[in-house]
Amino acid sequence: MEKIIAKQALTQNGWKSNVEIGIADGRIVDIRPAPEGMAPTVGIALPAPLNLHSHAFQRAMSGLTEARGPDPSDSFWTWRRLMYKFLEQLTPDQVQAIAAQVFLEMLEAGYSSVAEFHYLHHNVGGVPYSNLAELSDRIVAAAKDVGIGLTLLPVHYQFGGLDKRPLAGGQLRFGNDPDQFARLHERAAKAVRLGSADFQIGVAPHSLRAVDRNGLDQAIALAGSGPIHMHLAEQVAEVEEVKEFLKARPTEWLLDHYDVDPRWCLIHCTQLTAQETSRLANSGAVAGLCPITEANLGDGIFNGTQYLGQGGQIGFGSDSNVHIALFDELRTLEYSQRLRDKSRAALATADRSTGRVLFDAAATGGAQAGNRDNGVLAPGKLADILALDLDNAWGANRTGDMALDTLVFGGNGQRCISDVWSAGRHVVKEGRHVAHDQITRTFNATMAELEQNI
Repeated sequence: MEKIIAKQALTQNGWKSNVEIGIADGRIVDIRPAPEGMAPTVGIALPAPLNLHSHAFQRAMSGLTEARGPDPSDSFWTWRRLMYKFLEQLTPDQVQAIAAQVFLEMLEAGYSSVAEFHYLHHNVGGVPYSNLAELSDRIVAAAKDVGIGLTLLPVHYQFGGLDKRPLAGGQLRFGNDPDQFARLHERAAKAVRLGSADFQIGVAPHSLRAVDRNGLDQAIALAGSGPIHMHLAEQVAEVEEVKEFLKARPTEWLLDHYDVDPRWCLIHCTQLTAQETSRLANSGAVAGLCPITEANLGDGIFNGTQYLGQGGQIGFGSDSNVHIALFDELRTLEYSQRLRDKSRAALATADRSTGRVLFDAAATGGAQAGNRDNGVLAPGKLADILALDLDNAWGANRTGDMALDTLVFGGNGQRCISDVWSAGRHVVKEGRHVAHDQITRTFNATMAELEQNI
């Protein structure tokens, strides 16, 4: 049994000092007072959250879409066209190499696991691989090799819009009819079962724009009791298109027609009315927020103060992976609320500081969204543990909630990360992934290949 001696730990019973955390078979066995005189092995131990929304392949685009395009009003939609052009060249080997680098960076940023919203399914031109789930297999292989926990979310994508126009260009690599998607999902589920014991499978109908009612129903049926993720109400143009064809706003329509419950994770939700915010908060679903990507794409601002004030559950994802940094995601959400409302400590409560509220939400919301048995340091839970050293100029040896506030708002939280365990796998040591150099060399070679054609 591996033992961690922490100067302080955020446990299911709150902050504890000088504790011993025992790990065996991927789970926390016990948390008890450390033996007297035993030197600490880590400074602070936290539950390492799940990253609830990632498109791994987009990591290779980071920094490539920041120049003004031909449209003088550059927007999400011009970024999207560049993304489609980029992905038309990706091979399975390149997809796996990029995913491995992304998963490494997530672990080094403090995440233990990821819900991969995986919609790149076919070869260039939409031709299925002989193994229909070839690229799902590559995501599973990358996650297993890197040691990150995985909830694989094969994405169902049928149409180019609510007018049911056929997919074109880069989108062709995403598309399936419901029957083919069911076969793909079955094969992806087999790959997940052959992966690590903590891996999970879910389903992701892409959005109301990309699936029809029948496709959405069939995707939900495939999920069973597992997680259901879907993009919802991200862009103004999306809202207007849904209103035109479905005669209701996206969130309004979904809540009116489906029993949205805690299995669901609705991604972005940056275009919500006050009424929609209240209804979604009361549904038990997780609002999956990606504040860095949402800021990068100019999506809008989530109604965080109202949503959390009404008991809603949120979690955090890195989405486009333009910048993978757990503490920066939390800070970006809080700052968006402050800028909108001209306030401070917008998401703090009477008994919890802003950093504590945000970190608790990341841990518990991520666990729910990924159907992963983590999110809290407690006996029996997966040993998903984030350890940090605060004996430095960035952490200033702070304790308790003030330590979390410093990690989130001091701007150097990631520099304090010393170790990460994912289901007991000790994958980050002294701030670096145990296979950092090898994985990064392969990624760099892949990028050199891709950038010859950009």
